Amino acid sequence: MTDVRHSELAQLLGGRGGALDASLPPVAFVLGWLLFDHSIGAGAVCAVLVGAVIGLVRWFRGTRPRAVLVSVALVVIAALVPVYTGRVEDLFLVQLLSNAASALVWAASIAFRWPLLGVVVGGVLGQKFRWRRDSALLRAYSIASWAWVGQYVLRVLVFTPLWLGAHIGLLLTARVALTWPLQVLCVVVSGWLLKRSLPADHPGIRHPRVNDASAS
Repeated sequence: MTDVRHSELAQLLGGRGGALDASLPPVAFVLGWLLFDHSIGAGAVCAVLVGAVIGLVRWFRGTRPRAVLVSVALVVIAALVPVYTGRVEDLFLVQLLSNAASALVWAASIAFRWPLLGVVVGGVLGQKFRWRRDSALLRAYSIASWAWVGQYVLRVLVFTPLWLGAHIGLLLTARVALTWPLQVLCVVVSGWLLKRSLPADHPGIRHPRVNDASAS
């Protein structure tokens, strides 16, 4: 049985705040676009301003400056794409492509026996890669990582037809609905899979059996 609850796993993987913050700039873009006579430039300015404010709040709360700069840079890039293309639906293109890439990377990590769920959680817990020397934990992380692959694939399947059809309202709704709520579901499912995949006598993810040499 694992020794980390779903709420703890969610915190390890970024928490609710990060997912909610990611939804606000697109909302600001669409609102600015609507309020200023379908001006993509106005929408982009609104999104960047909101992203900058979120970045400042996160910085004052102790988030590392590099992480803040990366998050703001991603907002700026996403906002500039529709400015360049002239298509407001392209605001969601970066999100679409990043989810497709994430699905491939997570699936590849499982195939190469370096499941990213283990890399992330093990790193946060200060274990480095000791968990890979525990064959049961390696297997459990691999199984649980498929929940994250599924999360990204679902977003791609939903976003792609909406983006192709330029359904701005539905794209925004999907962006919000498939951010924090989907992440909650993903954390719950991956936590359940971790629990179900580990032997009953396993000490949990905080205590890998480092003497198990069967994992390679």
